[in-house]
Formats: sequence, structure tokens, C-alpha cells
Amino acid sequence: MASLKQGAIGIYNWLEHRLGLFKPTMEAASHPIPIKSESWLYVFGSAATILLGLQVVTGILLALVYTPSANEAWKTLHFLNNDIPLGWFLRAIHGWGSNFMVAIVLIHMCQVFLFGAYKFPRELTWIIGVFLLLLTLGMAFTGQVLRFDQDAYWGLGIGASITSRIPFIGGPAVSLLLGGPIIGGATLSRFFALHVFVIPGILLAGVGVHVWMVLHLGINDWPMPGRIVRKATYEREYHQQTAKEGIPFVPDGAWKDGCFAAIIILAVIACALFFGPIGPSGQPDPRIIETAPKPDFFFLWIYAVLAYLPPSIETPIMFIVPTLVIGGMLLLPLVFGEGEKHWSRRPVAVLTLAVVAVSLGVFTRLGTYTPWSPIMDAWTADSIPARYLHDRTPLERQGAIVFQNKQCRNCHSIGGAGGLRGPALDAVAAHMTYDQLVRQVVQGGGNMPAYGNALNADETTALVGFLSTLRGNDLNPAIDASQKLTHTSQLRTLPSPGHSSGSSE
Repeated sequence: MASLKQGAIGIYNWLEHRLGLFKPTMEAASHPIPIKSESWLYVFGSAATILLGLQVVTGILLALVYTPSANEAWKTLHFLNNDIPLGWFLRAIHGWGSNFMVAIVLIHMCQVFLFGAYKFPRELTWIIGVFLLLLTLGMAFTGQVLRFDQDAYWGLGIGASITSRIPFIGGPAVSLLLGGPIIGGATLSRFFALHVFVIPGILLAGVGVHVWMVLHLGINDWPMPGRIVRKATYEREYHQQTAKEGIPFVPDGAWKDGCFAAIIILAVIACALFFGPIGPSGQPDPRIIETAPKPDFFFLWIYAVLAYLPPSIETPIMFIVPTLVIGGMLLLPLVFGEGEKHWSRRPVAVLTLAVVAVSLGVFTRLGTYTPWSPIMDAWTADSIPARYLHDRTPLERQGAIVFQNKQCRNCHSIGGAGGLRGPALDAVAAHMTYDQLVRQVVQGGGNMPAYGNALNADETTALVGFLSTLRGNDLNPAIDASQKLTHTSQLRTLPSPGHSSGSSE
């Protein structure tokens, strides 16, 4: 036993003498931190780093099988899902790990902002963190493209269209990303290189610098009301604080980081097992025009915002607002590098974070469906309520059959059941005359397409006959106001019975 111990010490000393890594690593791991910084609110950075390691490992394993070819990528993913043992689980771990990583990085940035950890002397740490956030989002987007299903194909087309609008460099930027003016054979190779080599390489280097700066400058102290950050005194006060009441990061401060990272990894595994891999959906086909390709969850808010923007201001907003937001984040520590850290003394910061969080939540919710069009998920096989068939003529009942067979209820509701795209028809005859109903069905109008070519004359007559009976709670039928006015004016021009032109006294 003693000889084994002596041998291990000898190997350690031999490696340490030549590499000089173990001692600096142990010193960095045991660096002192303020005792109040040993908090569950300071664990997100470590968790994001662990998730990055998970993504690197699972990504390397997937890259051994994945073929970055327009003809083979979709087949490769189905091969992983169905033919390789636990291939689906590996894809699921990688996909859900990406989602968790984006979420944890966003939470970490919010916590750093709320705790004023971007102030002196950690300005550069924050700036690098902003770029790490953008790189994380870039990894998520390029990963979606590599699925190369219908959503990825048409989403990439929309992304290329947006990129092409950048002044001066739009065309060259599209050619650089796609390998040409259109999505072609070189496109997946470009995105594979970005996702596997370029972005991860920059991301790992950035994380290394970020961690080094945290070790060099120390973990942000717990913000206290009235404790002002001043460049002239902060570093001296920080070192005095850690010398007086500091604790070593390992093991006293690291156990919470380790526990939280373990919980996150278990959550990723649970989602992978329960929900399975993300996609791929339908095989990409340029002949199938996907009118509403949706991005992954963390980009849904962009999808909804663009949907609500008026076309005239869409392009300026897409480029001006992100530039201002990113520029503001980068300038934040340089402009507000001193002052209060505690959130209770920074109401503007709290309000800003709340507005951003609520806005992202609302637009993400809106992005889960097509924001510019009402929901069209009616169950058109439901029978028409019986009360709409009582006391109807055979022609009107035939119209109800046409109404059902032509799936009118996919857009319109009757009796509270049906689609929401068009107006409810329970009282349509109280608002539209017979002639107006015929014109609307045959010619369309507003958001309704024309059905003149889809219905023959008998079907149109029967359908409009049925619609003419829908007057709600026995409301009066609609009257053409112009005809009523004309009829009234004609009556006024007729001579009264007592003053006819042929009468005489």
C-alpha cells in the first residue's frame, strides 16, 4: 500500500514538474469568495458551463453519424432515431440540452444584470458574456437548420430573406451562408461547419476567458443597499471583505453549483426520455410551400413580433432595434460602471427586466400559433346542432348537408362549435340579405375565398337557403337599406287618395 502511494506521488510530482497545471488549478479552485456569495442564485454560470460540456460530448457522437448533405441529412436523423440503439436518446439529450443551455444562459444574464455584477471591475466579463449569449443562440439556430426538415428548410429561407435586406452586405452575406443565392448542396456543409467547428470553437475560447476573469476578479459580492461601487475603493474593499469572511470556493462554495448542475442534467435526461428527440418533421421539399414555418421555442418571440409588424416598417425595425439592444448591452457597464448594485435601489433596472421578461413571454405565447390568423383547428365532422334543422324545408336541409360536406365549419362556428377564422353564423341572416349571402358565397370577400367554382348552382341555392334561416333568437331578417329607401321615396311621390290628379270637387 505504501509503495502504491509512493508511486502515485512520484507520478504526480513528475507531471506537475513538467506541466505545472495541478497546483495553479488547485489554487484557482480554492480561491476565496464572499460568504454571502455562496448562494443558490449564483449557480447558473456553472450549470451553463456543464451544459456546454454535455453539448460538446453529444455533438461529437452525433457528428460521427450525421451526413451534412441535402440528400442524406434527413435520412441520417431517421436512421439515428430508428436504427441505431439509443440513437434517439442521444439526439434527445443533445436537443433538450440545447434548450436548457439557452434558458440557463438567459437566466444567468438576468441575474448578473439584476445584481449589478456588470459594474467595475467586471465590465469586460459582462461584455464577453453578451457575446457568449449571442453565440449560444447561434448554436441553437444552426442546430435547427441541421435537422433539415420542412420547418428548417423554410425557416432558413426566411432567415436568408431577412439577411438579404441588410444594406450593402446583404447579398454577399446570403451567398456566404448558403453557398450561393439559394438553398443548395453547399448550404448544409456551411451550417455544419458553423455548428460543429466555428461557433463551438469561439464559444469554448470565450468561456475560457470568461471563467479566467471570474477567477481573477473574484465572484461578485452579494449586493447590499447603500454599498456603493466606486472605482477608487471597490477592489480594496472587496479583498478586505474576502480576507475577513471569505470561504474557499472548493469545497465550501462549490457544492451548491454541483448539486444544481446535477439537477439540470437529470432534468435534461428526463425530458429526453419523456419527450424524445426534437424532429425531424416532414422531409424538406421545395415544391411544398410551408406557409408558416416555426422556429424552435426560444425564437418564437421573433416570429410573433415580425408577424405583427406593419410591412412598411418591418425591415428598419428588424435591423435597428437589435442593433440598439445589443449596443446598449455592450455599453451598459461602461456607462453605469459605478453606483448601487442592490435591486431595491435600482428601480429602472428592475422595471426594464420585468418589461423585457413579460414581453418575451407574451410574444413567445403568441408565437406558438400563427399570430396573424385565428386558430383553425375546428372538428368539422361534428354534426350540425339539431335545433338548426327543425322546421326547415327539404331544400334548406339539403343546404345544411352542403354546409357540412364543404367543411364550412372549419372557418365558421354554429352553436358555439366550429372555427374562429370567420364570424359565427348563428344570426348571419339577420345581418345579410339573401342577395348578399349569394354574393359572399360565390365571390368571396374580406378574408373569405370565393366558392363560385367549388359549388354548382343547386348547391349554392341550397346552401344560401339554409343560411337564410339562421337568424339567432328569431331576429328579423336583414333588409337591404338601399332598396327600402328607394321603395319609401317611390311611395312619397305617389298622390294621396284625397288629392289624386284626376279628382274634382
